[in-house]
Amino acid sequence: MWISAALLTDAAHAEALSEALLGRGALSVSIEDADAGTERETPQFGEPGCPAAPLWATSRVVALFEPMESHGDLIGRIAAACREVGILDLPEIELADVAEENWVQLTQAQFEPIRINERLWIVPSWHSAPDPAAICLELDPGMAFGTGSHPTTRLCLEWLCANIAGQETVLDYGCGSGILGIAAAKLGAASVLGVDIDDNALVAARDNAERNGVAIELRQTRQALTETFDRVVANILTNPLCVLAPLLSGRVAPGGRIALSGVLETQAQLVIEAYAPWLDLQVGAAQEGWVRLEGMRAPC
Repeated sequence: MWISAALLTDAAHAEALSEALLGRGALSVSIEDADAGTERETPQFGEPGCPAAPLWATSRVVALFEPMESHGDLIGRIAAACREVGILDLPEIELADVAEENWVQLTQAQFEPIRINERLWIVPSWHSAPDPAAICLELDPGMAFGTGSHPTTRLCLEWLCANIAGQETVLDYGCGSGILGIAAAKLGAASVLGVDIDDNALVAARDNAERNGVAIELRQTRQALTETFDRVVANILTNPLCVLAPLLSGRVAPGGRIALSGVLETQAQLVIEAYAPWLDLQVGAAQEGWVRLEGMRAPC
């Protein structure tokens, strides 16, 4: 049994507090956006035209400790770490017991095969394909976002199933685990380019593509992107999607289509307006408060 301790702080103190907690016995420390999942969520990105943001204005610092005889000792360590970095008023601390588990088995149990539709399944490597006649993507949870379980990923996968007839060129911008690009390739795309700012994501995407027996080109965002594509898909977040409007709009070939997700229903109009100078976007589908925006460039 371990103990987790969570407290809120600001961007100026989050990293220093993490180091101080590690110095006072924490086994691990993570920093999260305290507003994640709300309209105040702040993405961390450094896309073209927008420098990398600082840590979240309100950060949630979570530290894991070995069990102690009393919570008073643990609170004392945390208070000392706070004073060390200049936090004089001790924030409220959430303590929780963390049971010892077989973490591999527990993680695997949380990820069952996911049915996207009658054509497509996402299947972890430790499961058999539920429908051998369907297209199955073998994908394990990893460091990069995108296992098919989040509504925004499902919205994009459904769009690909409806919009890949065969031989299209596809751009997956913000490819993460590569799930969308791999799906496009398995659905019959002629070529797929996955682009991401995170080198770990590109490694995961490469490995996942090899595992699934498909070839996709991968590129870092700092590399030039000038080609146009029949299908463009981007599952990121509202702020970077707005920043990227000129770039992504320009990558849609005449007669081509684009789908954007990672957008809350309440933020849809903001993205639609950002793309209005180049493309007419509309809400194509919604799931659990998230939307997929779709558009088409007129043929020449």
